[in-house]
Amino acid sequence: MQYPQPITKLIESFSKLPGIGNKTAERLAFHVISSMKEDDATTFAKALIDSKRQLFKCPICGHITDTDPCGICADQHRDRSIIAVVQDPKDVIAIERMRGFKGLYHVLNGVLSPLDGMGPEDIGIPALIERLKDENIKELILALSATLEGDATSQYIAKLLKNTDVKVTRIARGLEMGRSIEYADEVTLIRALEGRRELF
Repeated sequence: MQYPQPITKLIESFSKLPGIGNKTAERLAFHVISSMKEDDATTFAKALIDSKRQLFKCPICGHITDTDPCGICADQHRDRSIIAVVQDPKDVIAIERMRGFKGLYHVLNGVLSPLDGMGPEDIGIPALIERLKDENIKELILALSATLEGDATSQYIAKLLKNTDVKVTRIARGLEMGRSIEYADEVTLIRALEGRRELF
């Protein structure tokens, strides 16, 4: 026996989320149907729609925002001579939580991965290089995750900037190999940023 069409569609929608298998999708769908108040379900649905309609990538740094430019790029009190390069918006939030970094960001929204068809243009490296033509930028901190892809991306960017006046540093290895920045604790992130070293 099959579920009624609205339940089937709800299960299919939940199963499209990462890490959600069919059984979990069914459990979530039935929670919405049997336990969630209609007002809460409406608020949940509106939050989904609003996030898709109102959020976009900052045209300067690539961070997710609902203002142009984002609040970080618009903040004139930040150190505009330093840019931290991160993999995705969650990394910006992780670094911001520690309240120790006062520079700007550049969000690649990915890392180099030839097997997945992700090249330099796909993750916005040309936009980063263009941004670095600003003579006020003195240091680029590569704050990418300690994975093979993250390392390859860091090395690629460092080589592109080898003969420029921009100092290229990398966060210290307080992070375990294979671990994402978003899951690191604040103390580890602070030590990683403070212990950054110059590449080449």
